[in-house]
Amino acid sequence: MNLLQQSCAKFTAYKEAMDKGMYPYYRPIESEQGTVVKINGKDILMFGSNSYLGLSNDPRLKEAAIAATKKYGTSCSGSRFLNGTLDIHVELEDKLAKLVGKEQAVCFSTGFQVNLGVVSDLCGREDYLLLDRLDHASIIEGSRLSFGKVFKFAHNDMSDLEAKLKLCRPSSVKVIVVDGIFSMEGDIAKLPAIVELAEKYHANIMVDDAHSIGVLGDHGRGTASHFGLTDKTDLIMGTFSKSFGSLGGFIASDNIVIDYLKHTSRSLIFSASMAPANVASVSKAIDIMLSEPERIQHLWDLTNYSAKQFKDRGFDIGHTETPIIPLFVRDTEKSLYISNELLEEGIFANPIVAPAVPNNDTMIRFSLMATHTFEQVDIAIDKITKVFKKFGIIS
Repeated sequence: MNLLQQSCAKFTAYKEAMDKGMYPYYRPIESEQGTVVKINGKDILMFGSNSYLGLSNDPRLKEAAIAATKKYGTSCSGSRFLNGTLDIHVELEDKLAKLVGKEQAVCFSTGFQVNLGVVSDLCGREDYLLLDRLDHASIIEGSRLSFGKVFKFAHNDMSDLEAKLKLCRPSSVKVIVVDGIFSMEGDIAKLPAIVELAEKYHANIMVDDAHSIGVLGDHGRGTASHFGLTDKTDLIMGTFSKSFGSLGGFIASDNIVIDYLKHTSRSLIFSASMAPANVASVSKAIDIMLSEPERIQHLWDLTNYSAKQFKDRGFDIGHTETPIIPLFVRDTEKSLYISNELLEEGIFANPIVAPAVPNNDTMIRFSLMATHTFEQVDIAIDKITKVFKKFGIIS
């Protein structure tokens, strides 16, 4: 082996998991992403998807994607900055800005690229980024590329956030970046308290609404809408791979900030733009979300029902408030074994282990879609209960 191969070969964790029969990743799915998927020719109930509105296989999105592909082709073959801007990109950005109550929005090719390009670009050497310790990995990576000083505060801990704000120079830019819904544990950022501190210390706020759009707020408009604080939230980020059933992401803010980002954010300028099919399917998904509020209502009915069922059966579900329900195992190996055992039982649910969470917070993440039925939820909870009892997690 050469030196690079020798270095890479030192990573053996995945091989060890495979040898023990508990490797749960890269499972090929042979069907569309519905409430039932096919794996190895077997029907599996899907409770591991982020398609909160259940639109990933909606025929209306498929038709929109096909029509856009016929008109524009399969790729823009360039970045937004140069030849990759289509009229439908601009139309979608106008729709997104209106959706979240901001002056302007700009789309990136993925949600990860949004956070990478925005978080890294907002602060100079004399400025500060203040991040919740449980922020998404894309925010953390963006902060590592920033010239600004980075402070991390304890999860949803406003006293710790204030302590960090006190360390910042009053005359410097200070940007507080939080997830709206935290993707692992399903709780919601304490945005009202964050706004109070931001006003007190003259800071700005960016909310990552990747898991909030389509779930929280008026017609699914997100966390700021949920709390009635849209005008107090400076930047709102969202993704298209979850509620909108497509691929890509956006950042929305005032004209000054968005115009700055459009000309300086490297992950935007140096990446190919969203494919026409993705743009068109996102636009159609927004129309459906706004015209079918019953989807969100059903999602919340399922969420409240499921959370109560799990609690009543003795599961530790932490502080979740959303369709993301963590089923804490607090043991890495057991989490991996349980995930595989659930698949054998016909249930797909994701194991969440380090580095996504601390070792003592490992879990099975149970995620709901608006297209699930109560019957499917009952089947899943019964089988999950059976497996958790087998491993001694609940009695």
